[in-house]
Amino acid sequence: MEILKGIEMIDLALYIKDSKILILSDFHIGYEEELNKKGILIPRSQFKKTLERLKKLFLKLKENPNTIIINGDIKHEFGTISGQEWDDTLYLIDFLQTKSEKIILIKGNHDTIIGPIASKKNLELVDDFKIDDILITHGHKIPPDLKKTIIIAHEHPCIGLTDNIVLEKYKCFLKGKWNQHNLIVMPSFNLITEGTDILKDKLLSPFLKKNKIETFECFLVFDKIRYFGKIKDLLKSKIIKRDIY
Repeated sequence: MEILKGIEMIDLALYIKDSKILILSDFHIGYEEELNKKGILIPRSQFKKTLERLKKLFLKLKENPNTIIINGDIKHEFGTISGQEWDDTLYLIDFLQTKSEKIILIKGNHDTIIGPIASKKNLELVDDFKIDDILITHGHKIPPDLKKTIIIAHEHPCIGLTDNIVLEKYKCFLKGKWNQHNLIVMPSFNLITEGTDILKDKLLSPFLKKNKIETFECFLVFDKIRYFGKIKDLLKSKIIKRDIY
């Protein structure tokens, strides 16, 4: 399904069809290790599930992209590179390089120490990436040179749906306006958590803080991408209730 003309949603990724650019974001590799250090003992299964999901994504794509862009936060730890991050991040890059010869890393807010990984794999490390009238940037800050369409990550958007008995959260894409620009917000590829419930949680990105999120359109990621209309209409429906939280 296209979210804008020429930009297709494929599972948790975006694909710019004309230039064959695949955009992934927010893997947060090493998140389990940080939780373990805090005494939260969850199994370290994220990376295996991530690879399985990526393999299915490439089957849906049906062609290898010319370029793969990781739009920030490939790893989780701010101040160092943990053992899990070294091993799993390098393995992930090796896997992606079997699908495309060109991998570009965009710096996210968690990428304070990402240079050694980029250097080891000879990857291009940039603050943002421009192609035609599209700007791809992580979304934790607003760059000076903007384009007609802006693609961000960082927010990890999801929505909680309920039948008044069970609440389920689903990752989603968002599409709206930021000033005169088209704004697309990507879901994260972190499979441990669904992310920020945009109807309830505090929004993170400066691209969204000054916007009325109710005006955005929502595309939920189920077995396939499903259009759910505008947030303001969802808020009026019975499947979403803020008072159940």
